[in-house]
Amino acid sequence: MKRHVSPQPEPIAPVPRRTFLASAATVTAGFTIVPRHVLGGGNAPAPSDKLNIAAVGIGGMGKSNLKRCETENITALCDVDFELAAEVFEKYPNAKRYKDFRVMLEEQSDIDAVIVATPDHSHAVIAMAAMERKKHVYVQKPLTHSVSEARLLTEAARKHGVVSQMGNQGHSGEGARLLCEWVWDGAIGPIREAHAWTNRPVWPSGVEVGRPTDTPEVPPDLDWDLWLGPAQARPYHPAYHPAKWRAWWDFGTGSLGDMACHIVDPIFWALKLKYPAKVEAHTSQFWSAFFEKAETKNEMFPRSTIVRYGFPAREDMPEVNVTWWDGGLMPPRPAGLELGRRMGDNDGGILLIGDRGAIMGNCYGESPRLVPEKAMRRYRPPRRTLERIPEGPDGHEQEWIRAIKEDRPAISNFDYSGPLSETVLMGNLAIRFPGKELLWDGEAMEVTNNEDANAYVRREYREGWRLPESATA
Repeated sequence: MKRHVSPQPEPIAPVPRRTFLASAATVTAGFTIVPRHVLGGGNAPAPSDKLNIAAVGIGGMGKSNLKRCETENITALCDVDFELAAEVFEKYPNAKRYKDFRVMLEEQSDIDAVIVATPDHSHAVIAMAAMERKKHVYVQKPLTHSVSEARLLTEAARKHGVVSQMGNQGHSGEGARLLCEWVWDGAIGPIREAHAWTNRPVWPSGVEVGRPTDTPEVPPDLDWDLWLGPAQARPYHPAYHPAKWRAWWDFGTGSLGDMACHIVDPIFWALKLKYPAKVEAHTSQFWSAFFEKAETKNEMFPRSTIVRYGFPAREDMPEVNVTWWDGGLMPPRPAGLELGRRMGDNDGGILLIGDRGAIMGNCYGESPRLVPEKAMRRYRPPRRTLERIPEGPDGHEQEWIRAIKEDRPAISNFDYSGPLSETVLMGNLAIRFPGKELLWDGEAMEVTNNEDANAYVRREYREGWRLPESATA
């Protein structure tokens, strides 16, 4: 793999509090999955041993992640908003409580693994701090807020020999495996077109007013400075926290970040994708008009977008165009789809169009079916070639726990979910430049035809926060 040749501003992670120290060690490039013991991980716990698990960001999705890890010791809980986290604190009374993840990692050396379920903008700094201490990590989707952060976490997980997992639960499901096996079996022939869509956003987004100008008092149990983390400073406002941060560029990753790591995932896997060669986005006119007039640009995500990715040929598969639709927009109905038959479900869906037919599925890639239905009835599925994950609501988190104990990569480890996240986040980068085709050199991590766009590959953190430099080989 060639070196990253694009200019590298200093990446970014938290400057320590107390005696918290972070190394700036070299990490190795590439995406080959290798056993942890080869990389110096080793010392995996016995299958009968219980892991000591910590979680950062427990008032939302982290609450569900913890519930699915209750086979282990829940030993530390961290959240910047103690009021929002109160219910979870009460549920695990023996776990130590923290507001600052850096203090938690400094004080509790007994932690084996860390769940990161904070808003998107702080995923990278927390996961990096944990991995530098050889803690296994489970990070909610999307893996990071920017493309470069996803690359850095992928390299760091490999370097430090930890078991990593992104929280795209559908990757452990039966539907994604069936889709892969059918595509690889040639069920619909070579695939040159695929679509994914969602009903998001289901939160306020693309509104006429920009950043709030009033400055309400910060709730007493919230540490607003810690909530901001590496994001640029701004006053607290309930328009951001709790729950509404996804709409704001500085904190969230919009509809793409919220759902594409779920919905695009089975397409990415089945079509053996990695980096797109080009990306182009189009946004709702209402939002675009506001964007041009806005005093502070790039504040909120649009209400609806279409993002078109072009992927090169790979292995025995031809070039393919993958299109993302959100905000109520959907692709045309495929030829042969029966009248009255629904596309996807309430949350979204996927559609793969091959030379000899189509496959359609609902959100998360579940329940794939050939189109038309008579083709499904005629089709003889191939034998199963992919390992099945034990079914149940705890499957994805428990798969991560088993991987730690068995000293092997987890199913959605960063060698896979890192490139998937980079692709998703490239779509968000294109949304900043609607109507302009961006040419992407994925290996070099560089937009080759638009310097303005290239500036957004890496985030600018506020003073006091950084990530360790990556020296790729």
